[in-house]
Amino acid sequence: MVSYRVVGQPAPRTEATGKVTGAAQYTADVHLPGTLWGKALRSPLPHARITRIDASQAAAVPGVHAVLTGSDVRGVRYGRRIFDIPVLAEDHVRFVGERVAAVAAEDLDVAQEALNLIVVEYEELPAILDPLEAMREGAPLLHPDVNSYVGLPEQLEKPSNVFVHNTWSKGDVAEGFAQAELIVEHTYTTPQVHQVYLEPHTCLVWIDDAGRLQVWMPGKAPYQVKGQLSASLGLPKDDVVLQPVNIGGDFGGKGSPMDVPLAYFLARSTGRPIKMVMDYAEELTAGNPRHASVIELKTGLMRDGSIVAHQSRVVFNSGAYGGFKPARANLGGASKSGGVYRIPNTFIEELQVYTNTIPGGFFRAPGEPQAIFAIESHIDAIARRLGMDPLEYRMKMVVQEGDAMPTGAKFQDIRAQQTLEAAALAGRLRDARPPGVGRGVAIGERPPGGGESHAAVTLNPDGSVVVHTSVFEPGTGTYTVLRQIVAEELGLPVERVDVSVWDTDGAPFDSGVGGSRVTRVAGVAGYEAAQQALHHMAQLAAELMGWPEERLAVHGDDVVHQDTGQRQPWTELLQRAGRSVTGQYGNNDAAAPKNTAFTAQVAEVSVDRETGEVKLLRLATAHDVGRVINPIGHQGQINGGVMQGIGYALSEDLRVEDGRVLAVTLGDYKAPNVMDIPELQTVLLESESGTGPYHTKGIGENPIGPVAPAIANAVEDAVGVRIRDLPITAEKVLRALRQSEA
Repeated sequence: MVSYRVVGQPAPRTEATGKVTGAAQYTADVHLPGTLWGKALRSPLPHARITRIDASQAAAVPGVHAVLTGSDVRGVRYGRRIFDIPVLAEDHVRFVGERVAAVAAEDLDVAQEALNLIVVEYEELPAILDPLEAMREGAPLLHPDVNSYVGLPEQLEKPSNVFVHNTWSKGDVAEGFAQAELIVEHTYTTPQVHQVYLEPHTCLVWIDDAGRLQVWMPGKAPYQVKGQLSASLGLPKDDVVLQPVNIGGDFGGKGSPMDVPLAYFLARSTGRPIKMVMDYAEELTAGNPRHASVIELKTGLMRDGSIVAHQSRVVFNSGAYGGFKPARANLGGASKSGGVYRIPNTFIEELQVYTNTIPGGFFRAPGEPQAIFAIESHIDAIARRLGMDPLEYRMKMVVQEGDAMPTGAKFQDIRAQQTLEAAALAGRLRDARPPGVGRGVAIGERPPGGGESHAAVTLNPDGSVVVHTSVFEPGTGTYTVLRQIVAEELGLPVERVDVSVWDTDGAPFDSGVGGSRVTRVAGVAGYEAAQQALHHMAQLAAELMGWPEERLAVHGDDVVHQDTGQRQPWTELLQRAGRSVTGQYGNNDAAAPKNTAFTAQVAEVSVDRETGEVKLLRLATAHDVGRVINPIGHQGQINGGVMQGIGYALSEDLRVEDGRVLAVTLGDYKAPNVMDIPELQTVLLESESGTGPYHTKGIGENPIGPVAPAIANAVEDAVGVRIRDLPITAEKVLRALRQSEA
């Protein structure tokens, strides 16, 4: 492989110093003169008709500047794709935690006092919490006006709680099942889980003296939010500006406007800036968690193990609204329920269903952890049914060069077998196990997403270099990667390159962080902007020095005449010219990627037969990575994804009973902590296969998917019971053990 000076070398995080010293400014730290606090009153019922609201006492509280109810914002809907979320509930509430009224006050204590005085009377309606129940004929219709919603992917034949239906297919699945000698069917379920970012949803909204809406919020897709606010609030796009600010974690959960539309109406009512900060009770009961799912798999096989047909039905519990999802409002991860195997005939369908629970949103690889848990658990079940070793069965059946994926997609340089073998070796999968210890393997893949991003690189007379970007970065290391790329191309130390982030007036558009797209899209924008800056520097040198432009090159701090070897510091040239030079580039790359990236993982667990307790002892994770730009940041993405996968597998569950979330604090919500970190071994399979000038592959979302099925497979390997319902708790394991013994 080609070696580089800066690219591929470890570099400290650009924003690290500010974060560890407390100097970094987050949305809640931004203060504008005259700012008021906004706070919402939320529904205590999952489904009800609002019969009366009396906010007169709240409005009379000293320090209260505005009180709003649904009648004040009637008809306004917002969302990321489907505009189905009301700013405040109008005639109905559809989940516990829905906003019913709001106040703007001098401080939070006054705001809470006013909320306590608002009288709301409800007529309770039957709540429907199970998506399968919501799909049945005669179920209460939660959105009778669904066909009127802006952004609905397709008009429904008649209003239904099933508001999104996507399919993927290849071959003739009915013919495939007719040929099958053996059919294996199972159902798998997964819970809602929260992203657990440290900074909750926060916003500061100000209508400036020019009438422009100025917004500070921890949003990973600011240009998309700008468009959403423009469309939902009826404002010209040019009158909406999102300001860059530090983002305290995202993991997919901070792509929507959330409280911004409500804060806008409070700001319009008061003429003052409005700040709103959700507490964690609000996050856990009214955020936008990963969707719960019910996944039904049916696979037709020949006796030699060949898969001739595979059918998936993936039902996502969308909760009360669908507006927290972009991109046709689908969770494309449902397509992964066919796995990474050679299957000539497939049919995969995804259904999103309205229920009276928390609206679902995006969380790291949307839909994929659910689908990969199901298919990789299912593949183990198939192997055991056939009497084959699960690893060897996978090695036999995974896609190879020239094969199409179950959805029909085709990629170059398929490295599934190599990745599986690397994980198996690192995870000691073929070694003997002591009693009560099991090992399990799982594999997934994800190509990098496409999109649009803009960058500029400026060389200044004082020798400083600035890379400008349209990306609002949520802690994923994008700014460090951009600095490394620009430093590499300019031949300078990475310390010489600074980052400047444009507000949303600074570039035409940016797709935002997500889809493992940023290095592919923003990285190439930075690379090309650096090339343009070098070109402009050569032009200036040719003009000032009389040298032939085509024979000039910039090496580090000098412009070099390649024929004579003469050198001239570019700082002196810029000082003579009295100006800087800037290269700009907009990268719009929406093409289907040629390569994908495989991830295989092996989990080792011990299971106590007396209590059902599962202990994760080791986890080996192997990645097909192309070129790694920053090893520190890359490993950080792997570690973080793995830990989120461990929480998904073993403990996290945003359980709802009678429409109410049971865990309303992080103390109750069982996210893994430092004590839950197992021995982790990472294997990177680098290659020249990938996208862009450095042949990179995505890493942000890849590590999370195979973790849960690898653990579930290890549990069965240890004690012979299969858990198909996440999380894998001691209670479920013990119950399964007792049932198997009986």
